[in-house]
Parts: sequence; C-alpha cells; structure tokens
Amino acid sequence: MAHEIETFQGLILFRRDYRERDLLVKMITDRFGKKMFLVKGGKRPKNRLASAILPFTYGQYVGDIRDGLSFINTAKETHHFWQISQDIVLNAYASYILGLIDKAFEDAVPLDYWFGRVFQALKLIDEGFDPQIITHIMEVQLLQVFGVQPNLESCVICQHTDRPFDYSESYGGLLCAQHWHLDPNRFYASQRAIYFLRLFAAVDLTKINSIKLKTETKAELKQMIDQIYQDTVGVYVKSKHFLDEMADWPDSILKKPSED
Repeated sequence: MAHEIETFQGLILFRRDYRERDLLVKMITDRFGKKMFLVKGGKRPKNRLASAILPFTYGQYVGDIRDGLSFINTAKETHHFWQISQDIVLNAYASYILGLIDKAFEDAVPLDYWFGRVFQALKLIDEGFDPQIITHIMEVQLLQVFGVQPNLESCVICQHTDRPFDYSESYGGLLCAQHWHLDPNRFYASQRAIYFLRLFAAVDLTKINSIKLKTETKAELKQMIDQIYQDTVGVYVKSKHFLDEMADWPDSILKKPSED
C-alpha cells in the first residue's frame, strides 16, 4: 500500500478507543481531506501525543499518510480551543459543526477552502461570538456541499432581487411577494429572518466583526434551517439532539443573546 511521511495542518474531529491501549483519531486536514489515524498507545497518560490529539485541538502534524488507515508520527505545533472544551454549550455547537463536516465530505477528498472555514467557525465560537449564529452560517453554506443549495439570491420565478421574499421548499429557494400565491406551503417567514438567511449564505467568516440577532429572529431562523435540513438534506448528527434540548433550557443556564 502506498504511503508517504507528510507534514500537514489538522483539526481533530473526534477520537475513540481502539483495542486496549490505542486510539483512532479522525481529523480534517488541509491537504488530504478527512483521514482516520491510528495512534498506538494513545490511551496511555504519558503518551507524547496525548495533548495533541485531544478534541478541539488543531495544529501541525507529521504522519504516515496511507490510502486506508494512516498514522500520526508526531505533532510539531498544536493549539486548543479551550473555551469550547470547557463550556457545555459551546462544546455542543462545535461538535455539531464538526459532525456536519464529517457527514458532508467523503474521506480523503480534499476540502479546499472548507478546512479554513471550519477552523474560522470554531475560532469565532471560542472567542465569544454567538455559537448559534456561527452554526447557522455553517449550516446554510454547507447546503451546497450536500447538493441541495437553494436559490437565496433572487426570486426563482422572475429573478428580482429587491422585493419582499419568502422561502419555498417546493421551488427550491426564494419567492418574491408577487409569486407567493404559487406556494401556499411557503414558510411565511419574517423579512428579518429572510434577510439573515440570505446573509448567512454569502458572509465570509474571516470578515465578521460582530453579528447580533434578537431572540425571536434566532428562533425563527433555527426553525427554518431545521426544516430545510429535515426535508432536503436528511442527515443525522448525534449532537443535534442535545442542541434541540438546549433550546428549552432557562435563560439562567444559557448566556442571554444580544439583540440586533
């Protein structure tokens, strides 16, 4: 089996036990897409790679890259998203984003700009940006990868871009007010929610300085995006169930969101 010793940037997706002392570590890489790595003796506390293969760790690794199971030889420089790892809410959102990435891309398929996009999303969450908003941005932009990207630029019928809009699953995107009658099952969304849905599809995560939404707007966006995923994507990520449960938690547990 062909293999090469390579240096690459990686971000840990997850890890799990393998045999008595070993670990399987899955990560996204800047050059080789998603790869599963075997870390021999990875469960031992004194393993030299112990801190480099913790969840929510990223950095530069050296590994034996193979067509199947690969191996991590060493880590040159790694860092950790400490706020995410210590906060149950941030942890849940970050885990969901990584879970979506794992579902969206086949193993060993180059991620191109998505490696940097995932890193930036987790970086923003770790720095205190609203994790729900960052997650929704990733969800909307990943629709293209899942092959169900809706038309959020203009009306799917007349291509106008400057009228009130609503979202239509039947038509795969936006309908302007003049064509709402074509779909009685459209979302009946507020113009504020539609505005942010369109914004999320185009926003560059590296250029975000601040983005704040009212609680009502966030709830509406969550409902819309959840429905789009349920009806057109159909993937299941375990951490999504926990996120849905958090929506019912009292404000005393969750950080209160800022208003737009």
